[in-house]
Amino acid sequence: MGFSLSDQHQLLSKIANNDGHGENSSYFDGWKAYDSNPFHPIQNPNGVIQMGLAENQLCFDLIQEWIKRNPKASICTAEGVGEFKDIAIFQDYHGLPDFRNAVANFMGRVRGGRVTFDPDRIVMSGGATGAHELISFCLADPGDAFLVPTPYYPGFDRDLRWRTGVQLLPVICESSNDFKITKAALEAAYEKAQEANIKVKGLLITNPSNPLGTTLDRETLKSLVSFINEKSIHLICDEIYAATVFSQPKFISISEIILEEDMECNPNLIHIVYSLSKDMGFPGFRVGIVYSYNDEVVKIARKMSSFGLVSTQTQHLIASMLLDDDFVESFIGESAKRLETRHKVFTWGLSQVGIGCLKSNAGLFVWMDLRRLLKESTVEAEMELWRAIIKDVKLNVSPGSSFHCLEPGWFRVCFANMDDETMEVALRRIRAFVFQGKEVEAPVKNKRWRNNLRLSFSLKFDEGVMTPRMMSPHSPIPHSPLVRART
Repeated sequence: MGFSLSDQHQLLSKIANNDGHGENSSYFDGWKAYDSNPFHPIQNPNGVIQMGLAENQLCFDLIQEWIKRNPKASICTAEGVGEFKDIAIFQDYHGLPDFRNAVANFMGRVRGGRVTFDPDRIVMSGGATGAHELISFCLADPGDAFLVPTPYYPGFDRDLRWRTGVQLLPVICESSNDFKITKAALEAAYEKAQEANIKVKGLLITNPSNPLGTTLDRETLKSLVSFINEKSIHLICDEIYAATVFSQPKFISISEIILEEDMECNPNLIHIVYSLSKDMGFPGFRVGIVYSYNDEVVKIARKMSSFGLVSTQTQHLIASMLLDDDFVESFIGESAKRLETRHKVFTWGLSQVGIGCLKSNAGLFVWMDLRRLLKESTVEAEMELWRAIIKDVKLNVSPGSSFHCLEPGWFRVCFANMDDETMEVALRRIRAFVFQGKEVEAPVKNKRWRNNLRLSFSLKFDEGVMTPRMMSPHSPIPHSPLVRART
């Protein structure tokens, strides 16, 4: 006798059965479209290009060169095998001392040496995903809530909510002021929670922002600290993109703000989530960090971390690399240069077809404005445009609604997870889509603008070469011949 799907579900837990993971969102649907038909310049030139993955692949050559020069850093080499036994046996879940020292040192270097971090406050976790869930478990009970400014990373719905039972309440930010967080928006979200009898336990921010690619200024950070102090709630600062800042203004960490003399702050309310997934390009290593100024949180988080530790083999390699001060300084500087170059070339290419982006100075993506291409200003129209981009343009970009953005027409587009030629193919496809009017026609009232734009673009590009073309030797994948894109 067979079991139906309903019968099988009844055998599982409520957590296993619910859809809190969020896999049914358009954010993950785009990934599935890529997985089923991935682009390859030779084997599948008409496949979907992955532009929904915030991954930093621009400096892998620097990492590979360091590994070749330092074979002892790995216990899986002839030079490093002597350390194999000591690293392979059981280790305390506090983490290897060298690893915690290295991460604390790196966090300080990324912040320009303006602040130092205590290695004894470093708590490990399995990537930023595990770190967010860990801090959520520490600070809130099921039914409690965190305020989160919009737009925000779709994975937060999984990371902080799925298994903890915690709620995320949006703080509405708007394009009219470049999506900046205002005191009025914070108060409105807090009051709404109070009216619904929801206990607010904290405020979660990302700085630099995902998906905006912007950094919070000193005044805004101070206002956030004042707000959480006033409400006696926690402030969780996701700073996993700290070293991706490539132009002014510089990154200001919450760790700097709370040390300022004129800043009244209860440090027990401040917590930082960090990882090496974005700044170093190591998402596969699953190195997540919770850094708390609250002694009790550090103590409890360390106990909980035993469910998601970083392997000692990874700790050993990372410690060796991050304690190499010359390498770290060189890597941070070169990574910023390459990100700036890629950002400039990509946004310039978009501008040539009349597509603008929110001005940004950090991150591995841009917040692209396609509002003029919508048939109407609705989520339904945004999803129609998104489906056309997936189906016809064959680019996996992420719609703003999946980031809880209330203004239809914004899309996050990642630019650092591909080589130069793939980026050019993506821009070529966007060009063809805009000018050929595939599926969703732009409601442009001024036909002369459209004609001038077409003329401007045709003067700057030809069908064979996209200018300015990056001929960088540092692409993560070997250069391949340009492939004429089709929609």
